[in-house]
Amino acid sequence: MRRIIATAYVSLDGVMQAPGGPEEDTTGGFALGGWLVPYWDDMMNKRIIDSIAEPFDLLLGRRTYEIFAAYWPHAGDNPIANRFNAATKYVATRSLDHLDWAGSIRIGGDVAAEIPRLKSGDGPDIQTWGSSDLLQTLTTAGLIDEYRVWIFPLILGRGKRLFEDRLPARALALADTTTSSTGVVINTYRPAGEVKPGSFVADAPSDAELARRRKLADEARAS
Repeated sequence: MRRIIATAYVSLDGVMQAPGGPEEDTTGGFALGGWLVPYWDDMMNKRIIDSIAEPFDLLLGRRTYEIFAAYWPHAGDNPIANRFNAATKYVATRSLDHLDWAGSIRIGGDVAAEIPRLKSGDGPDIQTWGSSDLLQTLTTAGLIDEYRVWIFPLILGRGKRLFEDRLPARALALADTTTSSTGVVINTYRPAGEVKPGSFVADAPSDAELARRRKLADEARAS
């Protein structure tokens, strides 16, 4: 079984839109593109190169594919460009009929049904970069085996998020963590089953606590 590994650059409030440049993705009037650039350091660059040292395929949403296809084939001879250009690119899109980036394969139709078949086939691990809309589908279907989340020390306030509202609740286990010289925390998480809530409240709540619960229920019914 092939793994799907999702790499995402996010702000502290979870926004992942347009990290690399002001014109990368202005959807919704987003005007803060390029927010990760001031935080980049040599360790982070090495971390990327190490993460793509082994053979891999790419799985991209349509918008991220267009960003990558307009950049990496024209980026010259460097380790990251060479590996991305050599990888097989699977593209989830209903609107693109022709894919110009060499090695690209279109996935149309029901992505949640097609990706499990892709995972069960032969080949290397599959890496997903960016692709916020696609990530919602993959997360909902439980298809991501590892999240590599780079958390940057800033708040953006708006934009596309790694985990949007109404995704199913799931627990994650921290497998690795490191911090850059600029305060970027790079965490690797793996699925850890269902969320298991607990409580610090005593088994016999106080009268004040019971009154608080009744008030909360009344407010919920009134809203």
